Amino acid sequence: MNKHFLMSQMKSTGTAYLCWFFVGCHYAYLGKWGLQILYWFTLGGLGVWALIDLFTIPSKVNNHNLLISNQIQEIERREQEEAHARNMAMLNAVSNNNNNNSSSSEFQPKGAIITE
Repeated sequence: MNKHFLMSQMKSTGTAYLCWFFVGCHYAYLGKWGLQILYWFTLGGLGVWALIDLFTIPSKVNNHNLLISNQIQEIERREQEEAHARNMAMLNAVSNNNNNNSSSSEFQPKGAIITE
């Protein structure tokens, strides 16, 4: 997945509270449509579920953001490993090139003029 797309999926606690207060769509905001439909059909658990959500919305948003954050960290770790592998391959290619150049000059006496 794209790291920038995942960053755009991070949610705000304030927006979740606004969704909860005005429309009761805070679960939809977090992408949990099954819970959202159940929430609407039970009218917020006849108010009990709504009252509980008043206090648990920050942890729900934090859990959602934590999952996305872990995915972003995994992508960054993979990118760093790939960059490290590329750098090591370039260093090996350069050192092999230097070794080939220096080994061909070992057989030439110093001060000798080479004509081809």
